[in-house]
Amino acid sequence: MFSKIYIEEEARNHPRAAQILKRYADKEIISCNHYGEIFNKKNQNFRLQKQNPALIIALKKGAKVLEAPEGFGIGSLQNYYFSHMLNCLYDCRYCFLQGMYNSAYYIWFINYEDFYEEIESLDKTPGAKYFFSGYDCDSMALESLTSFGQEFIPFFQKLKNSYLELRTKSVNVAMLKKMTPSDNIITAFSFTPDEISKNIEHKVAPVRSRIKALANISAAGWPVGLRLDPLIYQENYQELYSDLIKGIFENISLDKLHSVSVGPLRFPKKMHEKIYKLYPKEEFLSKDLEQRGKLISYKEEIEIEMQAFIMKQLENYTDKNKVFSCANF
Repeated sequence: MFSKIYIEEEARNHPRAAQILKRYADKEIISCNHYGEIFNKKNQNFRLQKQNPALIIALKKGAKVLEAPEGFGIGSLQNYYFSHMLNCLYDCRYCFLQGMYNSAYYIWFINYEDFYEEIESLDKTPGAKYFFSGYDCDSMALESLTSFGQEFIPFFQKLKNSYLELRTKSVNVAMLKKMTPSDNIITAFSFTPDEISKNIEHKVAPVRSRIKALANISAAGWPVGLRLDPLIYQENYQELYSDLIKGIFENISLDKLHSVSVGPLRFPKKMHEKIYKLYPKEEFLSKDLEQRGKLISYKEEIEIEMQAFIMKQLENYTDKNKVFSCANF
């Protein structure tokens, strides 16, 4: 799973750190004062680290919960995100994390109780709130390491005004099957069509496996979400996305469908330059893209056409009020 473990000295005495260090006693353990000493160093080889990542155990300081970017939401006026980890187990070529961070190492913030405190404080204010946990990582891919779902789901189940979205590409849903379903916990699966996923979503479970996992937890009573984000263009995209959407809706429990979001492929210009340098042979990172303002995205006519087509397809299966159009940034 990882090559070695770095740990902040201040985090050593935390119970979660003690458990992990005992569990992985065979790993090389390296102390540091702050995770930034390792994670933020310049001239790191992201691709090399991705092949053999290390784990950094740290304490999250400062604000733990942040307002979500504009356009990032599924109906509520109050949207927040928080990250118990930075970086992802998977290796999707479009992932913005590789354009944001210098390092591919995983950072795990183990001070969950401090996150609880900020979330609970926001929950006490009026109005429904959504908290998104899969912004800087995959919510469930490293559940066996972090026990994130096992700890945060019971916490959110006690809140009055708050919803938790577990954004994931993982099929690791066994934990959910052992717990009592709750209407304020949404497991949202990200999808691209199978042909596209095989080419650019490396290390991710096959689409059919993700659909099966989605079907299993919806049948078990959990609300689920579909995230067609980002939309990836190729000439036969209409056929590919039609088959994907049909395959999903033929298998899930519709009464447990919480929401569907559709988002375009967009990168800030500097981020796109950094990602393109990592994968100069990846055609989809250059073909049919253009700069519009400060963003790199598909040509406007392609983006509009794709969005309209996908939205029309979704109308065949679900109510319009469950479908949201979201921007990446």
